[in-house]
Amino acid sequence: MAGQDFKDYIVVVTGASTGLGRAIAVETASRGAEAVIINYARSRDEAEETARQVHAAGAQPVLVQGDVALDADCRRIVEAAASFGRIDALFNNAGTTKFAPNHGDLDAVNAEDFQNLYAVNVIGAFQMVRAARSLLEAAPSPGAVVNTSSIAGVTGIGSSVPYAASKGALTTMTLSLARALAPRIRVNAICPGFIDTPWFGKGMSEERVARMREGSAAATPLKVASTAEDIAGAAVFLAAPASRHITGETLLVDAGSHLGMASLSMR
Repeated sequence: MAGQDFKDYIVVVTGASTGLGRAIAVETASRGAEAVIINYARSRDEAEETARQVHAAGAQPVLVQGDVALDADCRRIVEAAASFGRIDALFNNAGTTKFAPNHGDLDAVNAEDFQNLYAVNVIGAFQMVRAARSLLEAAPSPGAVVNTSSIAGVTGIGSSVPYAASKGALTTMTLSLARALAPRIRVNAICPGFIDTPWFGKGMSEERVARMREGSAAATPLKVASTAEDIAGAAVFLAAPASRHITGETLLVDAGSHLGMASLSMR
Protein backbone atom coordinates (compact mmCIF):
# COMPACT_ATOMS: atom_id res chain seq x y z
CA MET A 1 0.00 0.00 0.00
CA ALA A 2 1.08 3.55 -0.69
CA GLY A 3 -0.98 5.23 2.01
CA GLN A 4 -3.42 7.87 0.85
CA ASP A 5 -1.62 9.15 -2.24
CA PHE A 6 -4.93 9.21 -4.17
CA LYS A 7 -6.67 11.26 -1.49
CA ASP A 8 -9.68 13.08 -2.98
CA TYR A 9 -8.88 11.89 -6.52
CA ILE A 10 -11.62 11.56 -9.09
CA VAL A 11 -10.89 8.38 -11.06
CA VAL A 12 -12.40 6.93 -14.23
CA VAL A 13 -11.82 3.27 -15.11
CA THR A 14 -13.18 1.79 -18.33
CA GLY A 15 -13.83 -1.93 -18.51
CA ALA A 16 -14.03 -2.06 -14.73
CA SER A 17 -16.64 -4.77 -14.17
CA THR A 18 -14.08 -7.57 -13.62
CA GLY A 19 -10.39 -8.44 -13.71
CA LEU A 20 -7.78 -5.74 -14.03
CA GLY A 21 -10.31 -2.92 -14.27
CA ARG A 22 -11.92 -3.96 -11.00
CA ALA A 23 -8.53 -4.31 -9.32
CA ILE A 24 -7.53 -0.80 -10.44
CA ALA A 25 -10.82 0.67 -9.22
CA VAL A 26 -10.52 -0.94 -5.80
CA GLU A 27 -6.82 -0.06 -5.47
CA THR A 28 -7.44 3.64 -6.14
CA ALA A 29 -10.35 3.62 -3.70
CA SER A 30 -8.21 2.03 -0.99
CA ARG A 31 -5.62 4.75 -1.53
CA GLY A 32 -8.01 7.59 -0.83
CA ALA A 33 -9.92 8.33 -4.03
CA GLU A 34 -13.06 10.37 -3.46
CA ALA A 35 -14.99 8.84 -6.36
CA VAL A 36 -14.42 6.09 -8.90
CA ILE A 37 -16.43 6.11 -12.13
CA ILE A 38 -16.88 2.44 -13.03
CA ASN A 39 -17.55 1.84 -16.71
CA TYR A 40 -18.88 -1.46 -17.97
CA ALA A 41 -20.09 -2.56 -21.39
CA ARG A 42 -22.51 -5.40 -20.63
CA SER A 43 -22.44 -7.04 -17.20
CA ARG A 44 -24.15 -4.77 -14.70
CA ASP A 45 -24.15 -7.49 -12.03
CA GLU A 46 -20.36 -7.75 -12.16
CA ALA A 47 -20.03 -3.96 -12.25
CA GLU A 48 -22.19 -3.71 -9.15
CA GLU A 49 -19.79 -6.07 -7.39
CA THR A 50 -16.94 -3.74 -8.34
CA ALA A 51 -18.99 -0.85 -6.96
CA ARG A 52 -19.55 -2.73 -3.71
CA GLN A 53 -15.81 -3.30 -3.30
CA VAL A 54 -15.01 0.32 -4.18
CA HIS A 55 -17.50 1.53 -1.58
CA ALA A 56 -16.07 -0.84 1.01
CA ALA A 57 -12.61 0.58 0.28
CA GLY A 58 -13.85 4.08 1.05
CA ALA A 59 -14.71 5.75 -2.26
CA GLN A 60 -17.96 6.74 -3.90
CA PRO A 61 -18.70 4.40 -6.83
CA VAL A 62 -20.48 5.72 -9.92
CA LEU A 63 -21.67 3.13 -12.42
CA VAL A 64 -21.86 4.03 -16.11
CA GLN A 65 -22.75 1.61 -18.89
CA GLY A 66 -21.13 2.35 -22.21
CA ASP A 67 -19.21 0.95 -25.16
CA VAL A 68 -15.98 2.91 -25.63
CA ALA A 69 -16.11 2.14 -29.36
CA LEU A 70 -18.95 4.67 -29.51
CA ASP A 71 -17.94 8.31 -29.13
CA ALA A 72 -21.29 9.26 -27.61
CA ASP A 73 -20.83 6.63 -24.92
CA CYS A 74 -17.34 7.91 -24.13
CA ARG A 75 -18.74 11.39 -23.62
CA ARG A 76 -21.47 9.99 -21.38
CA ILE A 77 -18.91 8.10 -19.27
CA VAL A 78 -16.90 11.28 -18.80
CA GLU A 79 -20.04 13.27 -18.04
CA ALA A 80 -20.43 11.16 -14.90
CA ALA A 81 -17.34 12.92 -13.54
CA ALA A 82 -18.42 16.43 -14.55
CA SER A 83 -20.14 17.19 -11.25
CA PHE A 84 -16.80 16.72 -9.49
CA GLY A 85 -15.21 19.35 -11.73
CA ARG A 86 -12.16 17.35 -12.73
CA ILE A 87 -10.65 13.95 -13.48
CA ASP A 88 -7.36 13.20 -11.76
CA ALA A 89 -6.81 9.81 -13.38
CA LEU A 90 -8.26 8.07 -16.41
CA PHE A 91 -7.53 4.37 -16.84
CA ASN A 92 -8.25 3.26 -20.40
CA ASN A 93 -8.62 -0.40 -19.52
CA ALA A 94 -11.50 -1.55 -21.72
CA GLY A 95 -10.33 -4.05 -24.30
CA THR A 96 -11.43 -6.92 -26.47
CA THR A 97 -9.86 -9.64 -28.59
CA LYS A 98 -10.49 -12.36 -31.14
CA PHE A 99 -8.99 -15.68 -30.08
CA ALA A 100 -6.95 -17.04 -32.98
CA PRO A 101 -3.65 -18.03 -31.32
CA ASN A 102 -2.21 -19.72 -34.43
CA HIS A 103 -0.88 -16.57 -36.07
CA GLY A 104 0.03 -18.53 -39.18
CA ASP A 105 -3.61 -19.28 -39.92
CA LEU A 106 -4.37 -16.08 -41.78
CA ASP A 107 -7.90 -17.23 -42.55
CA ALA A 108 -8.75 -17.37 -38.84
CA VAL A 109 -9.27 -13.59 -38.79
CA ASN A 110 -10.72 -11.06 -41.19
CA ALA A 111 -11.05 -7.34 -41.77
CA GLU A 112 -14.06 -7.14 -39.49
CA ASP A 113 -12.01 -8.60 -36.63
CA PHE A 114 -9.38 -5.91 -37.12
CA GLN A 115 -12.03 -3.20 -37.23
CA ASN A 116 -13.80 -4.46 -34.10
CA LEU A 117 -10.59 -4.72 -32.10
CA TYR A 118 -9.26 -1.35 -33.20
CA ALA A 119 -12.63 0.26 -32.45
CA VAL A 120 -12.35 -0.69 -28.76
CA ASN A 121 -8.62 -1.06 -28.09
CA VAL A 122 -7.37 2.00 -29.98
CA ILE A 123 -10.16 4.32 -31.08
CA GLY A 124 -11.99 3.83 -27.78
CA ALA A 125 -8.97 4.95 -25.79
CA PHE A 126 -8.52 7.97 -28.07
CA GLN A 127 -12.18 8.94 -27.73
CA MET A 128 -12.02 8.66 -23.94
CA VAL A 129 -9.00 10.96 -23.78
CA ARG A 130 -10.63 13.44 -26.13
CA ALA A 131 -13.85 13.46 -24.10
CA ALA A 132 -11.98 13.77 -20.79
CA ARG A 133 -9.38 16.31 -21.86
CA SER A 134 -10.86 19.42 -20.26
CA LEU A 135 -11.57 17.63 -16.96
CA LEU A 136 -8.06 16.12 -16.92
CA GLU A 137 -6.61 19.58 -17.50
CA ALA A 138 -8.73 20.88 -14.60
CA ALA A 139 -6.95 18.59 -12.11
CA PRO A 140 -4.67 20.42 -9.62
CA SER A 141 -1.71 18.33 -10.75
CA PRO A 142 -1.37 17.17 -14.36
CA GLY A 143 -4.16 14.72 -15.08
CA ALA A 144 -2.94 11.17 -15.65
CA VAL A 145 -3.98 8.79 -18.41
CA VAL A 146 -2.93 5.15 -18.13
CA ASN A 147 -3.59 2.94 -21.15
CA THR A 148 -3.77 -0.83 -20.75
CA SER A 149 -1.72 -2.09 -23.66
CA SER A 150 -0.14 -5.57 -23.72
CA ILE A 151 3.12 -7.40 -24.09
CA ALA A 152 1.44 -8.72 -27.26
CA GLY A 153 1.86 -5.27 -28.78
CA VAL A 154 5.58 -5.28 -28.00
CA THR A 155 6.50 -8.81 -29.07
CA GLY A 156 3.80 -9.63 -31.63
CA ILE A 157 2.47 -12.61 -29.68
CA GLY A 158 -0.82 -13.28 -27.93
CA SER A 159 -4.41 -14.20 -28.68
CA SER A 160 -4.43 -13.10 -32.33
CA VAL A 161 -2.69 -10.97 -34.94
CA PRO A 162 -5.36 -8.22 -34.80
CA TYR A 163 -5.05 -8.08 -31.01
CA ALA A 164 -1.26 -7.72 -31.09
CA ALA A 165 -1.53 -5.09 -33.82
CA SER A 166 -4.13 -3.10 -31.93
CA LYS A 167 -2.05 -3.08 -28.76
CA GLY A 168 1.01 -2.00 -30.72
CA ALA A 169 -1.06 0.88 -32.08
CA LEU A 170 -2.21 1.80 -28.57
CA THR A 171 1.39 1.92 -27.37
CA THR A 172 2.35 4.22 -30.25
CA MET A 173 -0.68 6.41 -29.60
CA THR A 174 0.45 6.72 -25.99
CA LEU A 175 3.63 8.40 -27.22
CA SER A 176 1.73 10.72 -29.56
CA LEU A 177 -0.71 11.83 -26.89
CA ALA A 178 1.96 12.22 -24.22
CA ARG A 179 3.76 14.66 -26.49
CA ALA A 180 0.63 16.48 -27.65
CA LEU A 181 -1.11 16.89 -24.28
CA ALA A 182 1.85 17.91 -22.11
CA PRO A 183 2.28 19.71 -19.78
CA ARG A 184 -1.27 19.51 -18.37
CA ILE A 185 -1.81 15.77 -18.98
CA ARG A 186 0.55 12.83 -18.55
CA VAL A 187 -0.04 9.74 -20.72
CA ASN A 188 1.57 6.37 -20.04
CA ALA A 189 0.85 2.71 -20.71
CA ILE A 190 1.29 -0.64 -19.04
CA CYS A 191 1.94 -3.83 -20.99
CA PRO A 192 0.77 -6.84 -18.99
CA GLY A 193 1.52 -10.39 -20.00
CA PHE A 194 -0.70 -13.28 -18.94
CA ILE A 195 -3.16 -12.29 -16.19
CA ASP A 196 -4.98 -15.06 -14.36
CA THR A 197 -8.52 -13.78 -14.90
CA PRO A 198 -11.62 -15.23 -16.59
CA TRP A 199 -10.96 -12.94 -19.60
CA PHE A 200 -7.94 -15.00 -20.60
CA GLY A 201 -9.95 -18.19 -20.43
CA LYS A 202 -12.84 -17.17 -22.66
CA GLY A 203 -13.80 -19.99 -24.98
CA MET A 204 -11.34 -22.41 -23.35
CA SER A 205 -11.81 -25.50 -21.25
CA GLU A 206 -10.74 -25.45 -17.61
CA GLU A 207 -8.03 -27.95 -18.50
CA ARG A 208 -6.58 -25.69 -21.18
CA VAL A 209 -6.74 -22.66 -18.87
CA ALA A 210 -4.86 -24.62 -16.21
CA ARG A 211 -2.19 -25.58 -18.75
CA MET A 212 -1.94 -21.98 -19.88
CA ARG A 213 -1.56 -20.79 -16.28
CA GLU A 214 1.12 -23.36 -15.53
CA GLY A 215 2.90 -22.73 -18.81
CA SER A 216 2.86 -18.98 -18.28
CA ALA A 217 4.38 -19.30 -14.82
CA ALA A 218 7.05 -21.71 -16.08
CA ALA A 219 7.95 -19.40 -18.98
CA THR A 220 8.53 -16.28 -16.88
CA PRO A 221 11.83 -15.58 -15.10
CA LEU A 222 9.87 -14.82 -11.92
CA LYS A 223 8.01 -18.16 -12.21
CA VAL A 224 4.59 -16.69 -11.45
CA ALA A 225 1.23 -16.32 -13.16
CA SER A 226 0.21 -12.72 -12.50
CA THR A 227 -3.13 -11.84 -10.93
CA ALA A 228 -5.12 -8.69 -11.67
CA GLU A 229 -3.98 -7.27 -8.34
CA ASP A 230 -0.33 -7.84 -9.28
CA ILE A 231 -0.78 -5.70 -12.39
CA ALA A 232 -3.04 -3.05 -10.87
CA GLY A 233 -0.25 -1.74 -8.66
CA ALA A 234 1.84 -0.82 -11.70
CA ALA A 235 -1.09 0.87 -13.43
CA VAL A 236 -1.96 2.87 -10.34
CA PHE A 237 1.70 3.88 -9.88
CA LEU A 238 1.63 5.58 -13.29
CA ALA A 239 -1.30 7.72 -12.16
CA ALA A 240 0.08 8.47 -8.70
CA PRO A 241 2.09 11.50 -7.53
CA ALA A 242 5.18 9.27 -7.36
CA SER A 243 5.21 9.19 -11.18
CA ARG A 244 4.60 12.92 -11.64
CA HIS A 245 7.73 13.27 -13.81
CA ILE A 246 6.87 10.28 -16.04
CA THR A 247 5.04 10.63 -19.34
CA GLY A 248 5.22 8.78 -22.64
CA GLU A 249 6.44 5.65 -20.87
CA THR A 250 5.50 2.03 -21.58
CA LEU A 251 5.93 -0.19 -18.54
CA LEU A 252 6.17 -3.94 -19.18
CA VAL A 253 4.47 -5.79 -16.32
CA ASP A 254 4.80 -9.41 -17.41
CA ALA A 255 6.93 -11.13 -14.76
CA GLY A 256 9.80 -10.93 -17.25
CA SER A 257 8.25 -13.05 -20.00
CA HIS A 258 9.49 -10.60 -22.66
CA LEU A 259 13.05 -11.48 -21.77
CA GLY A 260 12.67 -14.83 -23.50
CA MET A 261 10.01 -13.74 -26.01
CA ALA A 262 7.95 -16.60 -24.58
CA SER A 263 4.59 -17.27 -26.20
CA LEU A 264 1.59 -16.36 -24.12
CA SER A 265 -0.57 -18.79 -26.07
CA MET A 266 0.24 -21.96 -24.16
CA ARG A 267 -0.35 -25.40 -25.60
